[in-house]
Amino acid sequence: MKLLTTESQRHRENGNEKDPRTASIIGAAIEEHRQLGPGLLESAYEQCLCHELHLRGLPFECQVDLPVSYKGVKLDCGYKIDLIVSHEVVVELKSVERMLPVHEAQLLTYMKLSGKKVGLLINFNSSLLTQGIIRRVL
Repeated sequence: MKLLTTESQRHRENGNEKDPRTASIIGAAIEEHRQLGPGLLESAYEQCLCHELHLRGLPFECQVDLPVSYKGVKLDCGYKIDLIVSHEVVVELKSVERMLPVHEAQLLTYMKLSGKKVGLLINFNSSLLTQGIIRRVL
């Protein structure tokens, strides 16, 4: 399993090598954060990001059921992915004081269970949103 480091992710997203799978999602989130700023509930950011993605013509699914596969049986344990964009990017949203390792572990687990190779963890409770974004590739 290969993961891009946060430093590599920043170079790739901020440099000339923007990943088209995530660049438009990050752009939508940045626009939303410019309009709203930090301090709202995660649910508000989710609804607004869905609207921003819709305005940009990006296909997405919101609150996608995520069964847990255990010994060949898919079990409904109540997990939901916040967003899947363009049928390939898992987006997990947060509005927390600071990101914790468990938040990144959640993203990676959701990516593994869903079979998606690309994921974004976005914390809207950041003064500068680009410092609240983690991109991972399996």
